[in-house]
Amino acid sequence: MTEALGPFDLDPCAAPSPRPWPTAAKHIELPEDGLTTNWHDCVWCNPPFGQYTKAWLQRLAEHANGIALAFARRETGKSRRWVWPHASGVLFLPGGPNFHYPDGTRARGNSGGPICLVAYGDANRRAQHQSGLPGALVALVADSPQEASDA
Repeated sequence: MTEALGPFDLDPCAAPSPRPWPTAAKHIELPEDGLTTNWHDCVWCNPPFGQYTKAWLQRLAEHANGIALAFARRETGKSRRWVWPHASGVLFLPGGPNFHYPDGTRARGNSGGPICLVAYGDANRRAQHQSGLPGALVALVADSPQEASDA
């Protein structure tokens, strides 16, 4: 997926080594805290899903240059606060992505829910559009972002 959208300069929440394939020129993995390190240039962000997703989306929205993979839950507080007012585009993907083992073989399970790719910055929205990935792209035009509830 990153090959179709990139290249990316930084993956601050990379899968542990060995990973099946590179997602960016530089990978930050545990135990280093990619959320608090310096981010640069174009970021690929596949954050841990759950209670910490909001912090990663906030950081990418503030960085304003990259693409995040997230559950396609448009009505959540994190979407209202960190996606809709800041993103340039959201690509809703069909189905869920499949997990892979470190050797690259596909696991039996997938994410268990619908997924989207959230682009921050016009160049990243264009990359979504030109990627050839299946799905529905919603291009967003930043007006004047309004504060949204974090509920």
